[in-house]
Order: sequence, then structure tokens, then C-alpha cells
Amino acid sequence: MVTGKTTSNQKEMQMPRFMGFVRMEEGIGAPPQSLFEAMDVHIGERAAKGVFLDGGGLYGTEDAVNFVVDNGTVTRVDGPYAESKEIVGGWAIMQYGSLEEAVADQREFAELHAKHWPEVKVVATLRQISEGPDTPGE
Repeated sequence: MVTGKTTSNQKEMQMPRFMGFVRMEEGIGAPPQSLFEAMDVHIGERAAKGVFLDGGGLYGTEDAVNFVVDNGTVTRVDGPYAESKEIVGGWAIMQYGSLEEAVADQREFAELHAKHWPEVKVVATLRQISEGPDTPGE
């Protein structure tokens, strides 16, 4: 059995999970229809293979809510945020057989943006999800 997680009672082969997200300048408008169509194909293929587990786009920061913890005090800060230059526009949870597969696929994802929305600077980030230790101190 291959899973993304192990418990202390069972040691199974783990397939690494990753979080991908795209950052871009806020307020640049909606992506072109051709990017939506290309992403539908891209994500559909990965979902069919079991690589794409979940994901989606995010609304702008105008409705965002932040809780800032500073020196033991919690403060709620609502948008819009005038200082925001770059925001996370979308996210995905994916599972690959190896880091190399994940990196190659993230490059393909970035190339879709370069092809279909070349006038916009997009940063496509991929980070491996930590499963963390089973118990504190492990």
C-alpha cells in the first residue's frame, strides 16, 4: 500500500506530497480564457493519474482576514491591504513518486502561464509537505 502518511504502528512506503501555489501582483485582472482551458486539461490529466489531490484559485485580499500574533497579543486585521504587492492566487496539493517528478511537473505548470499569460509575472512555488514526527521529540 502506498500512502502519503505513516503512523507509529505501520511503516509504509511514502509518496511525497507537495503544495504548489502561484503568486502574482494583486489587481491585474482575470487570466485569459486560454489559460483556464489549458489549466483544465493540465489538472484533469493529473487528477486522473491521482497526482492532483485538491486545489483551487483564491479571491483577492479585499475580503481576507488576518490574525496577527505579536508579543502574546492577537489582533484581527482585515483587508484591503495597501502594502500588498504580491498575493497567492491559487494553490494545489499534489502527490508524486519523487521530488524530480514534482519539480518537472511544476515547471510544466509554470510554462502554461508563460505561454498563455506572458505579460504577467507569476511565481510558481512548490514545497514538500512535512508529515512531521509521529510524537513530539521524534
